[in-house]
Amino acid sequence: MLPPIASFPSPKKILRERMKGERRAAAKARPDAGVHAAANFMSAIERPEGTVVSVYFPMREELDTEPLVAALVEEETAVALPVVEKKKAPLVFRAYQPGDDLVDGSYGELVPVETAPAVTPTILVIPLLAFTPEGGRLGYGGGYYDRTLEALRQSGAPLAVGYAFGAQEVDALPLSPLDQPLDWIVTERGATRCSG
Repeated sequence: MLPPIASFPSPKKILRERMKGERRAAAKARPDAGVHAAANFMSAIERPEGTVVSVYFPMREELDTEPLVAALVEEETAVALPVVEKKKAPLVFRAYQPGDDLVDGSYGELVPVETAPAVTPTILVIPLLAFTPEGGRLGYGGGYYDRTLEALRQSGAPLAVGYAFGAQEVDALPLSPLDQPLDWIVTERGATRCSG
């Protein structure tokens, strides 16, 4: 009897592993990248009065968002952090200021406490593993940002900003119809409106 045939990993899974390595190398080579990315965001992305910017709390080698949060708070733009309240559901966003109490979220990320007010972001700063200039995004496989953007886009026009190291750019990604496109890419190298 033949042994069972092992299933081949999906193209997305293979690419995720490769891009984790690329991101790790970029984080080591450019420890100041978050400062430059924040400056690029602030100079390129319009923030009308009443803007709420959701910013991820960085984990592992994700591009540091602390300089961006500091710049947003200094100009008195409201900031929020994403929270996974239910699996397979859109994210919830809670107001955040540096110094606020944070607790561990569902995936080990830091999130605001439950009593922090829920808000609706108008700009979402989104982590990723890889991106294309057209606005394609390779995330971590949970689909949270795709579901969230789909829901928000039904009732408005939130701006989706991929936030990453320049080294995370790729020519093409194995995308599905469920993958929501990005509007902008911001890296330590610059800010680019997506062409997709």
